[in-house]
Formats: sequence, C-alpha cells, structure tokens
Amino acid sequence: MRRLLVAVATLALILLVSVVLIATGLVGGGSVGVAIRGVFESPAGGAAPAAHRWTGAERGLIASLSIDRLPSLPPDPSNAVGDYPDAVALGHALFFDSGLSPDGSVSCSTCHQPDRYFTDGKVLANVRDMDTPRHTPTIVGIAYSDWYYWDGRKDSQWAQALAPQEAPIEHGGTRTAHARYVLSKYRRLYESVFGPAPDLSDTTRFPPEAAPLEGETSGTAWEGMAEEDRGAVNRVFANIGKSIAAYSRRILPGRSRFDDYAKAALVNDWTRMSELFSAEEAEGLRLFIGEGQCTDCHNGPLFTNGTFHNIGLPLPEGSKFDQGRSQGSLQVVEDVFNCLGEFSDANQEACVELRFIKLEGEELVGAFKVPGLRNVAETAPYMHNGVFPDLEAVIRHYNHAPPAFPGHSDLVPLAFTEAQSAALKAFMLTLSAPPDAPPDLLRQPESQE
Repeated sequence: MRRLLVAVATLALILLVSVVLIATGLVGGGSVGVAIRGVFESPAGGAAPAAHRWTGAERGLIASLSIDRLPSLPPDPSNAVGDYPDAVALGHALFFDSGLSPDGSVSCSTCHQPDRYFTDGKVLANVRDMDTPRHTPTIVGIAYSDWYYWDGRKDSQWAQALAPQEAPIEHGGTRTAHARYVLSKYRRLYESVFGPAPDLSDTTRFPPEAAPLEGETSGTAWEGMAEEDRGAVNRVFANIGKSIAAYSRRILPGRSRFDDYAKAALVNDWTRMSELFSAEEAEGLRLFIGEGQCTDCHNGPLFTNGTFHNIGLPLPEGSKFDQGRSQGSLQVVEDVFNCLGEFSDANQEACVELRFIKLEGEELVGAFKVPGLRNVAETAPYMHNGVFPDLEAVIRHYNHAPPAFPGHSDLVPLAFTEAQSAALKAFMLTLSAPPDAPPDLLRQPESQE
C-alpha cells in the first residue's frame, strides 16, 4: 500500500512539473518536449501533428510577428499633409512622372517598380546604364520606419524622396528646375494641398538650373541666389517630397499565408495550421523563432527592428568599403530637410530619434539597416550591395558568419544542416503577399498612360 501511495505521489509530481513546463514555455522542440506537449495539449479527438505543436511562449512570439499586430499607421509629425487625399494624388502622379529628370527617362518608379514589390531586381540600382552604390530597397511598409536609406541618412519619407531628384546618377535634376516643372504642370493640385505657390518665372532670380551641388554649374547658380529666393525654392522642393511621401505611405504590406498560420497557432487550431503550412515550413518557423535567433533583429509584424548592424558581408571585387551608419548618422543631422529643420512640420519634442541619435561607436562602422522580410522572396538580390543572388546564399552567409573588417560582425554562426537551411527558406517563402494598397495606386495614373 505504501509503495502504491509513493507511486501515485510521484506521478502527481511529474504531472505538476509537466504542466508548469508547458505553461512557462520551457518545454522545447525536442522529442521529449513534443511527447510532453502531445499528452497535455492534444485536442479532443486525436493527437496534434508534431510539426504544429507550440508552447504558449512560442505561440505568443509567433503572434507578435503577425500582421494582425501591426498598429495603424501613425501620422508623420514632420509632414502635415501626409494623409491628405490631394497630397496622395499629387504624390502618385509625381512618383511615376519621368519629367522629374532632365532627359525625361527617370521617375521614382524606374527603380521602385510596383510589379517587383517596388524594387528593380538589380544588384545595384542602375539608371542610364550607370550603377549607384547600393541595392534598391522596397518602399512597402517603410512608413513605419524611423530612418531611411540603408545607412539611415534621412529621417523621413519625404526627405528620402528628395535626394534622388538631384543625384547625378539617379534623376539628375536640379532644385529650381524641379520646382518650376511641378508648379507648371500640377499647380492646381499643388495649391489645393499647400496653398498659393510662389512665382518662379523670373530666371534672373530663379536660374533654370540651380541646386546646392558642389562642383557643378548649378551649384554656382544656387550660391548666387538671394537667401529668400533659395528658401522659396526649398519650400516647393520639400513639398514635392511630402507629396511623394503621402503616396508611398499608402503602400503597405498585405496579409500572407504566415499571418493566417499565426492566427491559427494562437488558438491552437491544429487542423487549420496543417492546412496552411507543411511540416517543413513549420520547422523553418520553429528555427526562425528559436535556434536561429532570427527574431533578435527580424522581429515585429514587419520582421525588422529598424536598427543597424554589421554582419560581415563580403566586399564585391573592385568596390570600396562602405561606412554605412557611421557616415549616415552624420549626414542626417546636417540635412536641411531633417525633422528639426525649418521645412519640417514637427515641433522639436516630436523629433525624438534625431535628438538622441548615436553619432559614434564601433558598432556603427559598416552597419546597415535591418531589412524587413515580408515578401523577401520577391526582392532578390539581397543586402545593401546586392551581393547575394538568392536566399540560399544569404543563409550560407549566416551559417558561417565570417568576421567583419573593419568593424565587428553581430552574427553568430548558425551551423544549420542542409535540411534546416531548406526549412528556414521554406518558411520565409510563406511571407509573400501582394501589397495592401488601392489598386489604382499600384500603377501609373491614367492621365500619364
């Protein structure tokens, strides 16, 4: 009798410990953990498929990645017209208008192509057969970002939209030319958003080609302008960026198969999970949130923490070392169009990120912005320099995690097997979905077709 009581007490203790392990998320993904979860978490009518058994902690982490957790897009305090319908309409037109280039060959959509998830499929952005220094990132969902460009040298979408307009290897235009073009072609729409536009017709005061570009004829013309006239042009130029930003704010990520899986996982609906994910895809998700530690950087509904990291990328032959964030942080504080500048609509208190920006440190050297992974299958090649042609190459890099020089790499080798690497890739393919935006915004305006 005494032995029976001891046995019953021992079994009760085992049951209690098992329940605690499950409740706290300490039961892992191994065979023992699967067996324990199978006993206590199987739904009525049969055992749960092993591939889709998740602890409470794992379900919570999976749910945190779901688009259902993406908050409503907050207003941009630096762009007062960011959600005005007329500003969206003007920005939509400008985004596709190749007239914002001297030869009429380049628009924003040249590199940010809607049918390529607003990228261009090239190793490096290339205009007029001339490479730019970096790969084209998508604009889908970046309205949630604090920093723009791979190095974060801009702190708003509208400021980011301005830089390519004057870059010689991109649009190649000038500030006065673009301001005059927009006011001549879109004056009614412009004034419906921003009020009365300045008169820029006097070419003595407003030279046809003037911009603050060093070593250019247009730079000399800009310096010769009165400060008040430069301010008037800058205001129109800033408003061009704010209009384009109002448009691009509307381009948001759509609901993917993963998001439906996350919804099912949250309520332990094994039938639905089995319909949505293969065992390999579920294993890839398990690696992503667990052993791979991918969510250290790729977290939240957009699969990015929005910060900057050096991951020891190889340097393409013939290219120079890219300083990344260590240079970008210095550039953004000097930008006339930043959050604290006179053309921003924000008050100083709203510019938290810029006010407390980190300007130096080894961790900034060679560091680049963590890209979001939604629709990652549609945005090859990868990294700021387009060095990896496919996801297999990316995973191989993470598996080996070579040291970085200069700077230091934030990676720890994954050392995944081929099967694990294939599973991780299979999971990432479940993140694909068309952008969430009105259909008419995903194509050129009819008036330009």
